[in-house]
Amino acid sequence: MLKTRVITALVLLAILLVLLASNSFPIVVIAAAAFFAAAVWESFRLFNSKHPIVSAAIWTAAFIFLAFSGAFLSALALFSVCVAIWVIRLGPSLRIGLPPLDSVGNRLLGGIYGVAILGCFVAMLALFKHSARYLFSAMAIVWVADIGAYFSGKAFGKHKLAPSISPGKSWEGAIGGWFAVLILAAATTAIPRLSDTFPVKLQARVGWLWFVVAMTLMVVASIAGDLFESQLKRRAGMKDSSNLLPGHGGVLDRIDALIPTLPLAVLLDFFL
Repeated sequence: MLKTRVITALVLLAILLVLLASNSFPIVVIAAAAFFAAAVWESFRLFNSKHPIVSAAIWTAAFIFLAFSGAFLSALALFSVCVAIWVIRLGPSLRIGLPPLDSVGNRLLGGIYGVAILGCFVAMLALFKHSARYLFSAMAIVWVADIGAYFSGKAFGKHKLAPSISPGKSWEGAIGGWFAVLILAAATTAIPRLSDTFPVKLQARVGWLWFVVAMTLMVVASIAGDLFESQLKRRAGMKDSSNLLPGHGGVLDRIDALIPTLPLAVLLDFFL
């Protein structure tokens, strides 16, 4: 299983690097649309939708329209809505719980989560339009937080972060991931060749205090995204969102932490 997981991760990383190196917007959109379609299909399955393929096709068509019409360049309202969704509805569900699968509230929540996923992929395009390196560095913040949390949790984890949702996660792991992000993001500011990256640009504009605040918000957002998808899987009785990615589960399992984080990154980039 570990070998399969590592191979899949390397293949996904290679695909991402090739896409970014191509610097071709149409190619990136087509690839993003394929992953978006898989993610929303998995999401609708978790929400027990009767026609997940049809729903995924409609949402994917909306994403492609936003991409090729250029509307994503002025989508600050969408990103603001996405952040509000996490603050007002999806984040609090980690404490108050989810509605029953056969309820109207569940269908409404499924639509809300669909908007959040759409906002994440549109944010990818907005960051990519700045530069491929800019997008990669914003995504890397989430990966560093995840890796840092894993190793910190293994070494020091004693206090459960959300035992009813994801028993393996601990407060020590979350804090370790946060420290890892702060240290590595701060280190990039000392490397001239990384001047066109998200953390470096942000720090140069707002200074160290707001830089720490912004990185902290992004780490918190990534944890919320991860826990929310775990909550959906636990309610649906699924270990993974699908089996599309050998050793990893589904696409949603790989991008769950990015869903709230990338729209937030675009807003931080714009307002700060």
